[in-house]
Amino acid sequence: MAAHGANMDADAFFMGDTLESPADEEGVHDSFCQLIQEQSQDLNSYKEAIEMSPVEIEEESRDDFLDLRGSGNSVGADGCGSPTDPFVERWSSDTLKVLSSMPSRTIGRSQGAILSQCYNRTMQLCRRRQSQRPAIHSFSRSGRPSICGYRMQTDSARFEAEESKRDRLINNLQNLSVGDRERMLKAIPLNLAEKRELRRLAYTTIYSPSLSEIPCCSQFKYNIIITLRNGWYSWLSFISALQLWQTALKRVSGRFGTGVLSYFVFLRTLLFFNVFLLLVTGVFVVVPQAVQAPVLNETSTVHFGLELLTGAGYFSKSLLYYGYYSNTLLKPSNQTWSSHLSYNMPVAYFFTIGLAFFITCIILVYSMSQSFGQSFRVDRSKGLLTIKVFCSWDFKVIKKSSVKLQSENISTQLKELVAEVNRKKVKWSWLQCLTTVSVQALAWLICVGTTITCALAVFYFSEYMHKDLQNRVRSKSNSSQTPESSDGLLLKEASLLALPTVVSSINLFVPGFFNTVAWMEEYDSPSKRNYVAIFRNLMLKVSVLGVLCFHWLGRVADQPDSVGLQCWESFVGQELYRFLLMDFIFTMLDTLIGEFLWRLFTQKVLKKKRKPVFDIARNVLELIYGQTLAWLGVLFAPVLPAVQVIKLLLLFYLKKMSLMMNCQAPRKPWRASQMTTFFITLLCFPSFLGASVSVTYTMWTIKPSGSCGPFRGLNTMFQAGKSWMKDLADTNPRLSWLRWAHTYLVENPLFLFLAAGVFLIVIYFHSQVVDGQRKIVELLQEQIENEGEDKKFLIMRLQEIHERRRPTSPRRTRTMSEESSFS
Repeated sequence: MAAHGANMDADAFFMGDTLESPADEEGVHDSFCQLIQEQSQDLNSYKEAIEMSPVEIEEESRDDFLDLRGSGNSVGADGCGSPTDPFVERWSSDTLKVLSSMPSRTIGRSQGAILSQCYNRTMQLCRRRQSQRPAIHSFSRSGRPSICGYRMQTDSARFEAEESKRDRLINNLQNLSVGDRERMLKAIPLNLAEKRELRRLAYTTIYSPSLSEIPCCSQFKYNIIITLRNGWYSWLSFISALQLWQTALKRVSGRFGTGVLSYFVFLRTLLFFNVFLLLVTGVFVVVPQAVQAPVLNETSTVHFGLELLTGAGYFSKSLLYYGYYSNTLLKPSNQTWSSHLSYNMPVAYFFTIGLAFFITCIILVYSMSQSFGQSFRVDRSKGLLTIKVFCSWDFKVIKKSSVKLQSENISTQLKELVAEVNRKKVKWSWLQCLTTVSVQALAWLICVGTTITCALAVFYFSEYMHKDLQNRVRSKSNSSQTPESSDGLLLKEASLLALPTVVSSINLFVPGFFNTVAWMEEYDSPSKRNYVAIFRNLMLKVSVLGVLCFHWLGRVADQPDSVGLQCWESFVGQELYRFLLMDFIFTMLDTLIGEFLWRLFTQKVLKKKRKPVFDIARNVLELIYGQTLAWLGVLFAPVLPAVQVIKLLLLFYLKKMSLMMNCQAPRKPWRASQMTTFFITLLCFPSFLGASVSVTYTMWTIKPSGSCGPFRGLNTMFQAGKSWMKDLADTNPRLSWLRWAHTYLVENPLFLFLAAGVFLIVIYFHSQVVDGQRKIVELLQEQIENEGEDKKFLIMRLQEIHERRRPTSPRRTRTMSEESSFS
C-alpha cells in the first residue's frame, strides 16, 4: 500500500501536474476542509486535557518519539541526528515541542495529517487516565511526531461522524473525471494507506453495480469512459511495441546491468544512423539510377559463392559500386516529359553524399551535447538509491513476465547503486603507489609497442599485396594471347581476401592480448578498467585504419593504371565491402566458437561454475570500426549502408543469444552512468571525423576515373557542383548568387573549418555549463548537510541549557520518593 501511494506521488512530481481548483473539484475541497475544521476544533479542546499533566506528557512524548524513530521514521540531516545519538534519549518536552514546530516538520502537512499521526499515542494516554472508557477507532500513524492531544468522544458518535465525512468525500470524488480524481487523491494530505482505501472505494462504487442498476445516461457515459481508457492503453502498448528491441534491452539490463546494456543501446544507435544514410542515398542516388540502368558491354563469369565474399565479378557491375552510375542526365522514357524533366546524376551524387555527412554531423553533435547534459547531472548515489527504492516501480505493469522482468531490472540497478555507495577509496603507501604506476606504465608500453608492430605489419603486407597485383598485371599484359584459366581466376579472387583476413585477425587476437596484459594492473573500479581497455583498442583500430586509408588513397588511387584498374573507385568500394564482411565473419566466429568453447572448457574441464564476462571494450570498438568502414565506403559503394544494416541486425541477435547462454554478470556490480556519452564521443571524433576527412580529401584533390562513374572527365568531384551552378547562373541570371555561394561556402575549406569550430565551441560551452551546474549543486548539497549538522549542534546545546536551568518538579520528586520507599 505504501509503495503504491509513493508511486502516485512520484508520478505527480515527475509529470509536473499543476493542481488547480476547477468548479467540479470544489465539492472535494469543501468536504475535506470541513473534515479538517471539525477535527481542528476538537484539537483545541484536547490540548486542555493534556496540559493538565505535563510530566506524563513529557514521558509519553519522549517514548512516542523514540518509538517513531525505532520504527523506521528516523530524522535526516536536518538536525535530529541518528537513532544512536546519546543525547536523543534525554530530550525534554520543551525540546520536542520546538522540534514539532520547526518549519521542516510542517512543510507539506495539514491539520488532518497531524490529527492522524498522533491519534494512536494520544489514545494510549487517555486510556491510562480513563481506563473505563471503550477503545476508539484508530487511524494509521504518520512519520513525524507532534505534541497534541484529544478529548474523548463516545465510540458510536465518533464512528458515525467519521463515516459520514468519508461518504461525503467519496461521493464528491465520484463526481469528478478520472484525471481530476487522480489529481485530488494525490493532493489530499493523508497517509498512503488511507489514500489507497479512498481510491478503491471511489472506483469500486462506480464500477461495482450491475448494468441494470445504473441509469442509461450514466451507463452510456461509463461505457464511453471505459472504451476510451482501453483504447488509450492499447495505443500506449502499440507505441511501446514500436520501440526497437525494448523488451530485449530490459532483459539484458535486468540480468547483466547497465554496462552491458550500453553496448546494445549503442548498437541500436548505429543502426538508426545507417538506416538514415541508406534512405538518403537510396532515394536520391540508387533508385533514380535503377530506374534507368546503363548499358554495360562487359560480361563476367559468375562464381556466386566466392563473389559474395569478395564483392568482385558480377557485383562489380551492379548498383553496389561507384562505377555503375552514369554521368548523364537521366530522362524519362516518355517523350512528352523528357524535355521538361531530367535528373542530373553527378550533381545528385555529389550533393547527396555531402548532405548526408552534414546531417549526420549535426545529429552526432546534438546527440553528444544532449548526452553530456544527461550523463553529467549531479545525481548522488544515495539520492538515486532512495528514488530507485521508493519511486521506480511501474504499477501499470500487470503481465506476469513483465513484472518479473521489471523486478530483475530494479534489483540489478539497486545492486549497482549499493556497490557505488559502499565503494571506498583504498589508501596506499608511497611504495604501493610507485609499484602500481610502474606496472601500469609497463602495461601501456607493451600495448603501444604491440600497436606499432601491428600497424607496420599491415603497412608492409598491404605493400606486398599491391606489388603482387602489379606483377600479375604485367605478366598478364606480356602473355595477353593466352587466356587465363578458371583456376587462376578463382585464385586471383581468393587472394583479394588476404589483406582483410590479416586485419580482421589482428582485430580479433590483439584485444585479447591487451586483456591478458591488463591482468597485472590494479584499478579502483571496473569502469576505469573498461575505459583503459577502450583507449587501447581504439589506438589499435585508428592505427590500422590510418594505414589502410593511405593504401587506398595513396597507392591505389594515385596510380590506378599500374595495377590495371579502369575504375579505382569501384576497387576501393570492393575493398571496404570485403573488410566489412570479414569483420562480421570473424566476430561471428569469435562469438559462437570462442565464447561457447570457453564456457565449456571452464565448466567441463576446470570444473568451475563461472562463465566468461562480456567484454564491453572490445565489442564496442568493433562496432565503431565497422561504422567507420561504412562511412568511408558510402562514396565508393552507395549501397554499403544496407550491408551494414543487415550486419547490425544479425549482430544484435547473435550477441544477445551468446550473452544469455555463455556469459555471466560482472562479479563486481558497477553503474555505467557515462558510458553512452563516451561511446557517442568516440563515434563522433575519431570515427566520423576521420571518415569525413578522407571523403572530403577524395572529393577535393583526387582525380576521378576517366572511364566510369558519374564524375568521369572531371579533374575533381567538386567540379560537378561548380559546373552545375555555372549552368544555372547562365540560364537564369537571377540565380547568379548560387555560384558565389558554392565558391565561398562549399569549395572554400575555411568555411568548413569555421563550421567545425562552431560545433566544437558549442560542445565546449555546453560541457562547461553542465560542469558549472554540477559544482553549484554539489556546493548546495554540502551546505544542506552542514546546516543539518548546525541544527544538531544547536539542539544539543539547547537541551544542555534546559537541563541546567530546569527546576525539579514536586510531583516527580514525590513519585521518586514513593518508588524508593516501595522498594
